Amino acid sequence: MPMNYVKTAMLLALLTAILVGMGALVGGQTGMVIAFIVALGMNLFSFWKSDTMVLRMYGAEEVTAQSAPEYYGLVQELVQRAELPMPRVYVMHNPQPNAFATGRSPSNSAVCASTGLLEALSREEVAGVMAHELAHIKNRDTLTMTVAATLGGAISMLAQYLQFSTLFGGNREGGSRIGAFAAMLLAPFAAMLVQMAVSRSREYQADHMGSLIVGNPMWLASALQKIQGYAHQIPNEQAEAAPATAHLFIINPLTGQGMDNLFSTHPNTENRIAELEKLAAEMGVRGQAGSFLEPRTAGATPGQQRSARGPWG
Repeated sequence: MPMNYVKTAMLLALLTAILVGMGALVGGQTGMVIAFIVALGMNLFSFWKSDTMVLRMYGAEEVTAQSAPEYYGLVQELVQRAELPMPRVYVMHNPQPNAFATGRSPSNSAVCASTGLLEALSREEVAGVMAHELAHIKNRDTLTMTVAATLGGAISMLAQYLQFSTLFGGNREGGSRIGAFAAMLLAPFAAMLVQMAVSRSREYQADHMGSLIVGNPMWLASALQKIQGYAHQIPNEQAEAAPATAHLFIINPLTGQGMDNLFSTHPNTENRIAELEKLAAEMGVRGQAGSFLEPRTAGATPGQQRSARGPWG
């Protein structure tokens, strides 16, 4: 059995234990039974439908060769190079340049790029980003990543719920105290769950494999440098509302305020670029990430920067 399937099974078992324990704490034996039923339902949903939930959470719209010929055609070309089944291709209407992949297997997968990414990056840079996402699919990272996002989000929502009400009835005042105490523990635990499930090394591995797929590590290095700059300027409202999904993206979409730092699962971008530059040297590709970047007007949005360059630069 692939290691990611084992890791996913452990995540689902851990969720069941957490919910049953919470049910016992707040509702006694009846609470345990109800929590166990809820956990089973969540486990089934997380395994089969977590990718759909994440795509809906970000308002992603599926595109085809007819509706987005250049973007879809680029993914199609990279898929052939990666020797993968064709994933579903999505666009999320978000000004922050970013992208992610999801799905329980290569034959049931999807890639999604933001409108900000398609507007801000050149065709080569978009190719580097999408090759990285296809590498996650090829490495079978997406199942664990998506289930971790779903479960982390579910625990965070439970923590928020417990701040305002009691579960399964019981003494209101006493239950409220228990709920408040549990909420304080659950929010950071959700972050810990995500971090345990998602190793930072997976990003380096996807960077490396994606570079081999696209044939030029510097395209991805340039894209990472550009996305990192924009990510600090342009907030991703959906990601801020669901920080447990942040690890899905190629660059951390969070601003780093409040609870955001708890969900930090990305390695340092400068370190990733340095590794890509080493790989480029090994492959005989010249240049540095900065040499691919165009001069930027301070405060310019991706759309403003790209308006004079056409759809792909």
